[in-house]
Amino acid sequence: MKKIAIPLENGRLCAHFGHCQQFAIIEVVNESIAAETYITPPPHEPGLLPGWLAEKGVTHIIAGGMGQRALHLFKEQNIQVCVGAPSDTPASLVQQWIKGSLTTGSNTCDH
Repeated sequence: MKKIAIPLENGRLCAHFGHCQQFAIIEVVNESIAAETYITPPPHEPGLLPGWLAEKGVTHIIAGGMGQRALHLFKEQNIQVCVGAPSDTPASLVQQWIKGSLTTGSNTCDH
């Protein structure tokens, strides 16, 4: 099973990872979506989210943009990160990821 976290704003991927309204946690089993959960993150604090998401069992992140420190901290937690994803719904992004068709661009975060 894989658990994919996606930062959201108004139900779609949020361009700025650390300042999202909530996270979708999508469980993928046998190449299909098995469950979707929505959780509110703790107040923003640099370096907090990687450990918090690791505690939730997250194995992958799909994000628009993410700072270098967060990228490094996720790597330390053995969580794979995909940045530069387009604004879309969590289910659509995960379906594209499963099929190997998720189009990513450059990291939209500049710090």
